[in-house]
Amino acid sequence: MLTGELKNKINAIWEMFWTGGTTNPLSVVEQLTYLMFIHDLDAADTQKAKSSAMLELPYKSIFEGHEEYRWSVFRDFPAEKMYELMQNEIFPFIINLHGNKESAYSKYMSNAKFEVQKPQLLSKIVDGLDSVYTDMAKSIEPDTKGDIYEYLLSKLGQAGVNGQFRTPRHIIRMMVELLDPKPDDTICDPACGTSGFLVSAGEYLKEKYHDDIFYSKDNKAHYNNTMFYGYDTDQTMLRVGAMNMMTHGIENPNIEYKDSLSDMNTDTGRYSIILANPPFKGSLDNDTVSADLVKVCKTKKTELLFIALFLRMLKVGGRCACIVPDGVLFGSSTAHKAIRKEIIEGNRLEAVISMPSGVFKPYAGVSTGILIFTKTGHGGTDKVWFYDMQADGFSLDDKRNEVAENDIPDIIARFKNLAAEESRERTDKSFFVPKQEIVDNGYDLSINKYKRTEYVAVEYPSTQEIMTELHEIEMEIREAMAELEGLLNG
Repeated sequence: MLTGELKNKINAIWEMFWTGGTTNPLSVVEQLTYLMFIHDLDAADTQKAKSSAMLELPYKSIFEGHEEYRWSVFRDFPAEKMYELMQNEIFPFIINLHGNKESAYSKYMSNAKFEVQKPQLLSKIVDGLDSVYTDMAKSIEPDTKGDIYEYLLSKLGQAGVNGQFRTPRHIIRMMVELLDPKPDDTICDPACGTSGFLVSAGEYLKEKYHDDIFYSKDNKAHYNNTMFYGYDTDQTMLRVGAMNMMTHGIENPNIEYKDSLSDMNTDTGRYSIILANPPFKGSLDNDTVSADLVKVCKTKKTELLFIALFLRMLKVGGRCACIVPDGVLFGSSTAHKAIRKEIIEGNRLEAVISMPSGVFKPYAGVSTGILIFTKTGHGGTDKVWFYDMQADGFSLDDKRNEVAENDIPDIIARFKNLAAEESRERTDKSFFVPKQEIVDNGYDLSINKYKRTEYVAVEYPSTQEIMTELHEIEMEIREAMAELEGLLNG
């Protein structure tokens, strides 16, 4: 979560663009993204050089012969010189940075334009971003930069209109840890936005399997080129997503323009892991939806069609963790029941995690859950693990201040030791429900259907006791009033 000070600094930079003549919010986001990417290129290149020196490995800087392109160098230039260098050399340099013209980066940067209007404005923005990065370096949050990207996007005023809700970084990280990706996995987010799930998965792999990946030629090549896939229909999201992944050390992410639910997406049995928070934007025109998805679930509702899509895109044995609106868990329509039945009867549903509605505030107050399932193609569900998340470490109001209550560590620990959950009662936060009981309830996956609430008997005093106490209080008041009157008359 961003601190108030960081938000204020981002807002101040945003205001610089507006007063400088850039009033289209999308343009502001794009230009800020480019400048942040230029800053991050310098930081990433410096870090790689240090790591290579420590390991006594050769390293060729991307800035070799052009040291003045480094943020740490040009930020001290006079405004006019900085502006001329940025417009004529640095921006063309980053557009053509990737040698592979077929890469996601090259495709979505090919028509990028530098639109900061004046030298003095550029100088102020650079100074402002320098201050932001100084604060980021002090932050204990694992992905403050990702939070900044998402905060910028929230200012577009589009959340909810296109069904796009910011997924908090700690929720993304929890979902990644629950699936525990391995170095040989192929990971996809078919509604990737700024690539938050893919970035988090990449960071998790670097932390847990660093040597397995980076000391193996094949694993390293897979990590950089063929492990991560993301689709979106918004060009700005694609640019941000590609740059976000590259600045997190993934050299050639496969971020593509693709309407995941349409016939242009032919992926079948391709991925071992899917992590997603697909858009919940109501209904689609049937003509735009892939026919094979409608066969599984005859509906126009995107939240149901995406689940059918995940099942199609996964390999047999592949796993998915996805966020769904609560209606998916208990909706009574034929389509709602059909998709739940397909997950339970045709594959293996492992877990349903119910999240409090405040998780997506201040952007949305929607109630959601997380489904975790494995594609088997022949069933395998015998019981389902439910968890009633009541706190995520932040207040559940619009402020989302940090609080002590946090169920996420408990969720991760319990999911990784499900054998110990067998003895849990329905009054606990987590428990198993047999498949047959779910079937008997029309495949309802709402935790309230199965959770039992313990009511503690409270003994209240009798009416007579209450009246006696009130009379005693009344007498005390009279005595006090009489004493006060005596003092005043004396």
